[in-house]
Formats: sequence, structure tokens, C-alpha cells
Amino acid sequence: MKKRSLNKLIGIELNPSSHMEKLISGIGGCLAIYAVYSISHIMLGDDAFLLVASMGAATVLLFAVPHGPMSQPWPLFGGNVIAATIGIASAQWIPDIFIAAAAAVGISVTAMYYLKCIHPPAGATALSAVISGSAVEALGFYYVVTPVLLNVVIIFAIALLFNYPFKWRRYPASLVTLPQKSSSTQPTSERLSHQGIAHALRKIDSFIDINEDDLNRIFQLASEFDAKQKNITSKSIDKTA
Repeated sequence: MKKRSLNKLIGIELNPSSHMEKLISGIGGCLAIYAVYSISHIMLGDDAFLLVASMGAATVLLFAVPHGPMSQPWPLFGGNVIAATIGIASAQWIPDIFIAAAAAVGISVTAMYYLKCIHPPAGATALSAVISGSAVEALGFYYVVTPVLLNVVIIFAIALLFNYPFKWRRYPASLVTLPQKSSSTQPTSERLSHQGIAHALRKIDSFIDINEDDLNRIFQLASEFDAKQKNITSKSIDKTA
């Protein structure tokens, strides 16, 4: 009990994914960053150092959490492009770099929330636009296109192609092929409604990083497991009676 309480306190979540899943995520991330850096170097030459550091964080999302709401195409594209635009505007219009950096990230977070494209790495995209110095300053709003949009297009394409052969982790999440329900089991016919999930999220009033389909899939599998466990327990009781 003490160990469980400590895990909860420091934020160690239940994540019983397989070794294969972990290795696939790592290999995909490796390929993605190699491709982003290589193509950025070809396109930008000596300015390849402008490779947006936030792509490292985006790689974690797209390859380790490919079905998470923050990993999907609109958050990836919208979050980074919006944050880059706000970052450049802050750098150009706010003379004090400390205030500009703070404003760039703060306004980006608010804008992403309202536009439904929360993407944590985009905070680094906004910050980089302010603190990267003369190289980004010289690019101006072209920074939004190169390297930001260029990097995003590359990492999106790699995530799409790399994850596609694995039916259970295809990216975007809408491409995932879920296994059919087995007729030999007696799964629950219940499904959480969209309205019910929306109501629960309003009550929680905080962003939850899980999509509706995955939530229902978890609910279905957990219900099937509980039903099987009840059957096993009832059969054991019958035998001992």
C-alpha cells in the first residue's frame, strides 16, 4: 500500500506496455530525428542549427503516445505554427526579451487551448523564436515556414509511414484498426456516450490526454476482464459448495 501511495504521489502511472512497443517507439523516434535533421541540413545548409528543438519533444508524443490527443495532426501542425507566429510577433513587438519570452509562451498556451490544438512541444517553438538570437530575427515570420513547418511536415510523414505497418498503433489515431469482438466471450454491450464523456470532462475541468475511442476501448476490455473474473470466481464457489 505504501509503495502504491508513493507511486501515485510522484506520478508513476500504470503502463504495462510490452518490450516490443517500447522498442518500436525508440526506433521510430531515432529515424524521425535523423530525417528531420538531414533534410533540414539539405534545405538550410549552414543554418541547419535552426532545427527546432521542440521536434525532440514532438517525437516522444508521435512515437511513444501516437494516439494521444496532443499527438494528432491538428495539435502538431496548428500548435507549432501558431506558437511560432506568436513567438516571432512577441520578439519583434516586445523590446524586453524576458517579457517577450514569457508572453510568447503564455499567449501560445492560451491560443492553443481555445483553438483545440494543445501540443506541449509548441511551447519550446514559441520560446525558440524569441531567444534564438539574430539568426531567427533575420528570418522574421519566414521562421514559421522554415524551419518550423518544414520540420513538422517531415516528422508527420515519418510518423505516418513508420507507424502504419503496426495496426494497433497507426498514426493518426483515426487509422487504427481495432480487433473485432470475440463471439466466444460475453463482452459488455455498454459504451460510454460522447455526451457522457463530454459531461465528465466538463466536471473535471482539465485537459485529459486520452481520446474517446481509446477510453471506450479501455472500458470494454476492463469490463470483459471483470466479467471473466466473476465467472471464474462463481465457478470456484460452485465447486467448493
